[in-house]
Amino acid sequence: MSPDRSLRRGRFPLSLRRRPVAWERQRPTWREARPAVIAEALKRAQARPSGNWYVVGASRDVRDDRPLARTIAGQEIVVWRDASGRLVAGPGICPHLGAPLRDSPVRCGALVCHWHGLALRGGPFAGWDPLPAHDDGVLVWVRLDDVGGEPPLGAPVVPVRPALAGAVSAVYVGVGTCEPEDVVANRLDPWHGAWFHPYSFVDLTVVDAPGAKARATAEAFGTAAAHDSDREDGFTVDVSFKLAGRLVVPVRAVFTAPEPRTVVMRIVEGEGRGSVVETHATPLGHDDRGRPRTAVVEAVVAASDRPGFAVARTLSPLLRPLVRAAAGRLWRDDLAYAERRRHLRSTGRFPG
Repeated sequence: MSPDRSLRRGRFPLSLRRRPVAWERQRPTWREARPAVIAEALKRAQARPSGNWYVVGASRDVRDDRPLARTIAGQEIVVWRDASGRLVAGPGICPHLGAPLRDSPVRCGALVCHWHGLALRGGPFAGWDPLPAHDDGVLVWVRLDDVGGEPPLGAPVVPVRPALAGAVSAVYVGVGTCEPEDVVANRLDPWHGAWFHPYSFVDLTVVDAPGAKARATAEAFGTAAAHDSDREDGFTVDVSFKLAGRLVVPVRAVFTAPEPRTVVMRIVEGEGRGSVVETHATPLGHDDRGRPRTAVVEAVVAASDRPGFAVARTLSPLLRPLVRAAAGRLWRDDLAYAERRRHLRSTGRFPG
């Protein structure tokens, strides 16, 4: 698909909206955002293998002095690095008397229980057994075969990213009262962007969506070919990121779901081509009212061949909080979307 003329790069990375449209006068998208299309995309995502890998958090959050802790599907998990710098993961309950290892320090690569001093160095010891762990340079993952119940994979399904040496990365973490499927369904509905987030997105058009394309492939070549096509299906969107006033950054992006709990937005035309926003949904367990809780771990990996981007890389420590704040503003809305969807599903009132 050839890029729209408005997406061709100019001398400057920013553009000026020539004919801005008020929020209430933009083109309605509710007819295009068919519940069946979103549901079918979600179903295809859920059918893809994850190998039982779950995102724990940001690689940068694995510190030298304490573990990174998360409860995943009701299981307490701790992650840290041993004396050689190797990532280690395992249960967050001390096998001696059940101390919460999340509150214990790391000393010389060993996680030392603060109740009685049991030291864990990453190998099986005193009834504690490590779990498979993976650090992809941006995120850390843990494999929970008892939770996932799938055939295990040796490594998680990590999306293709720009080379980290030439990119700026940041990770946002939020928690909502919903299930992973509600988060994934939110991201597989690009039509809501300019309506629900007018402070960030304008001039949004979904120029291609899966579903009809997959059905046509199945009819022409059979179900096997359709399955191969589904692996590459995605929502192609032309949208402008709003900066200030009429200043925008127009791009073409594609949303895909490489595994059941991940949706990737990749910029394919315009500024920052190749940059990705990965949204990962990790089930946490249930709250004291029995409601499911899910962590949204969103990784932004931005790159550009503009000469000035080298300056941005040197300012990464200052940019990361700004990127996290922008993601947090979006996810305050999107978690409300996901929580509403879960609530309606749980009471049998969800129209989709």
